[in-house]
Amino acid sequence: MTILFRYILREYMKVFAMCFAGLMTVYLVVDFFEKVRKFIRYDADFATIAGYFLLRTPVISFQIAPLALLMATLLTLGMFSKNHEITAMRSCGISLYRITSPFLCFSLAVALVLFVFSAVIIPLSTTQAEYVKTAIIEKKSSPPTFKDDRAWIQIGNQTLMNFEAADPDGTTLQGVSLYQLDADFRLAQVTEAREVRYTDRGWVLHTGVRRSLLPDGSLLTDTFDSRPIQMSQTPEDFHTWLSVESEEMTLMDIRAYVERLRRDGYNFIRYLTDYHGRMAFPFVSVVMVIVGIAISLRRSGVRGRGMAIGIGQALVIGFLYWTVHSVGIALGHSGVLTPLLAGWIANLLFLSFGFYLLLSVRH
Repeated sequence: MTILFRYILREYMKVFAMCFAGLMTVYLVVDFFEKVRKFIRYDADFATIAGYFLLRTPVISFQIAPLALLMATLLTLGMFSKNHEITAMRSCGISLYRITSPFLCFSLAVALVLFVFSAVIIPLSTTQAEYVKTAIIEKKSSPPTFKDDRAWIQIGNQTLMNFEAADPDGTTLQGVSLYQLDADFRLAQVTEAREVRYTDRGWVLHTGVRRSLLPDGSLLTDTFDSRPIQMSQTPEDFHTWLSVESEEMTLMDIRAYVERLRRDGYNFIRYLTDYHGRMAFPFVSVVMVIVGIAISLRRSGVRGRGMAIGIGQALVIGFLYWTVHSVGIALGHSGVLTPLLAGWIANLLFLSFGFYLLLSVRH
């Protein structure tokens, strides 16, 4: 590692730390004032609220790190150009590729850290944050928890239910199993059904079998085509839970869940799209740095930009990327795009844009 490489990297990391801290502060302040009134209505204490926002920190860091990298790239290169440091480096025969290599190396390191966040840390912290918000602060029934690739919920004082999969609108749950306990919390009845569907009459089980454990130890079995079931949950509840459930699963859990759905014949497109989206997003850090370098470089190398312009450019590019990424994921969920393309399309488009701009740079 040369002296020049260390110098550029050190200056770049300083600006990145400043941008990251600024964006983190703004995000937390906005998120705090958006939720604190609601939390106060539930008489939540300060320690619980602080714990919730602390658990939210990993996912916030994951979202703002690429934008902070882009902003830091634009500001650092603009600062070097303003101080004529780029001109001095070029006059010594140092290529633009060598000048920008610290930016790329640092962005790759950040991408690897974000990948670890996406794969393991964020699902764990998001699950705990959702539990604190729902169960402790709002005192509502918790969202389904995933164990062994199945969702478990409590639908009564002594009844548990798990299911294989659910439709995106939350009106149909597939591969349903009900476990009813007696007063002594011993298993009294097991009901298995192909699906439970929400109708005008409420929730109805379809095509199933019920097994009752009698006091004498014998087993009573009967089948049914349809049977009503009392559930306090609504389709909106399942729709809301489904919108966050993939974020609460590690990448290995999502992959295993997809394989299980594929094997059992259920629709797995939504989860596979989320899987590729989670795989792709960490590497937007490298893409944003390439775009930032390309925007900063001009005919003679690099031309300085004001701080306000650099921040404005970063915000616009970040907004455009997030829009394209969200649209791609939505198209993947609906089956318009393949899950792989839906997850990576934003990265591919912006990487192509960055390389296109680099082609116009005079080296």
